[in-house]
Amino acid sequence: MSKIEIACFNPESAIIAFENGADRIELCDGLSEGGTTPDFETLKDLRAKINIPIFVMIRPRGGDFTYSNAEFEQMKTDLIYLKSLGVDGFVFGILDGNDEVNLVQNKTLVELANPLPCTFHRAFDRAKDLENALEKVIGCGFKTILTSGQKPNVSEGKENLKKLVELSAGRIGILVGGGLRSSNIKEIREFTNADYFHSSAITDGGAFASADEVVALKNK
Repeated sequence: MSKIEIACFNPESAIIAFENGADRIELCDGLSEGGTTPDFETLKDLRAKINIPIFVMIRPRGGDFTYSNAEFEQMKTDLIYLKSLGVDGFVFGILDGNDEVNLVQNKTLVELANPLPCTFHRAFDRAKDLENALEKVIGCGFKTILTSGQKPNVSEGKENLKKLVELSAGRIGILVGGGLRSSNIKEIREFTNADYFHSSAITDGGAFASADEVVALKNK
């Protein structure tokens, strides 16, 4: 059995994930933008109904992962407020103008989140130099990296994912996601030796997680 995090872009998906055996929820808004900071009221409502860990995306907009000073201040404000609402962790990732991991800004958010764990999201897949980026993310204090191996999806990125699992050597979790489905999770798990997997479990091109897909991901 794999450990599964479901990316949920609406409360309905979060309830489906929870009721069908997901280990963790990544809560966000902005499906078409690849995930943005969710609505605070949505989180409050879900927190009352769901007792598995909820990690919350901190991302003020879609597009690139280099933020203005005003956007970074917004990220700090949002994180501090969401922390007070009983979330279990945060998901974010900031690059500088050269597509390198922004050490100062990421460290600042990780420290604000403390003692809650932080996941560096798929901004990692845009960062230069796989090994250097890995060491920087570890240095910032993140507990997990969500990645497709710096390729468009996990199937194309499986060589790099295997390499990341080896290079991380238990210092940080490698959360495998990006085009992950029940149809390929077994092959990807066996090839990469990763132990935590991330999927939206959306199978019909819509906005909602499929209960059957959550169960299938969990049981493959």
